[in-house]
Amino acid sequence: MLNSLILSYITFVYFGAFMLYLLMMVTGKDFFGRLATFVTLVGLCAHTIAIILRWVESHNLGIGHAPFSNLYESLIFFAWTITFLYLIMEWRTKNRTFGVFVMPLAFLAMAYASFSPNISSRIQPLIPALKSNWLISHVITCFVGYAAFGISFGISIMYLVKRLDRPEWKNIFLRVIPDLSILDNLNYQVIIIGFLMLTLGIITGSVWAHSAWGSYWSWDPKETWSLISWLIYAFVLHSRFVRGWKGKRMAIFCFIGFSCVLFTYFGVNYLAGLHSYAK
Repeated sequence: MLNSLILSYITFVYFGAFMLYLLMMVTGKDFFGRLATFVTLVGLCAHTIAIILRWVESHNLGIGHAPFSNLYESLIFFAWTITFLYLIMEWRTKNRTFGVFVMPLAFLAMAYASFSPNISSRIQPLIPALKSNWLISHVITCFVGYAAFGISFGISIMYLVKRLDRPEWKNIFLRVIPDLSILDNLNYQVIIIGFLMLTLGIITGSVWAHSAWGSYWSWDPKETWSLISWLIYAFVLHSRFVRGWKGKRMAIFCFIGFSCVLFTYFGVNYLAGLHSYAK
């Protein structure tokens, strides 16, 4: 299928973008950064076209559903969302160093989707439970939240790396990373976006579950771990508001939260439950 071929090439495009961002930080030459942004933007455009082609091909096969229905398609959309949000962040902050810590997530998602022997790229009919208008809204809200948390994870790594910087060191790589206060505030803003979108994802999922299975909440493994992820980020935001938590503690809890998000996304798919079809 043409869309799968394009998506497999995009994997290498995103890896190339990451390497260019890395060269920019190591050499201090902005040329590599501008080139990296261009490559990332081209990759995102091709990525968008491939998703649209997959959607059209699904209709041509008589299946006709949005390409969000299985692990392969969700990974593709996850990588697209990370890249899209990253480019917005780069444009708003006018800083390209984030690409070194964020683009590997998009690359790894694409690589796992495209080259894992356990994941099929075939377009498949929807099972009855997925035949709902809630599919698109639920998947989009959840994965925008997941992508925001992924970017927060990257920013948290940047924060901890930046803490290693010392005035007596002349390390270009560390010096070009934004100041700790900037990273901390940006991380907080991204977490808010992720938290709001995950909240909407849980709400739309509950409404969809009621129409599909007759219950708003069944304590299914994916539902339970989505709630755990939500509670962790709620704790992070609450600690920021009430206790004034900043910096290192925020970064560490972002690691914990994103680990729970990854387990919600991947791990629980292999547990018996109502969402077991996601594997």
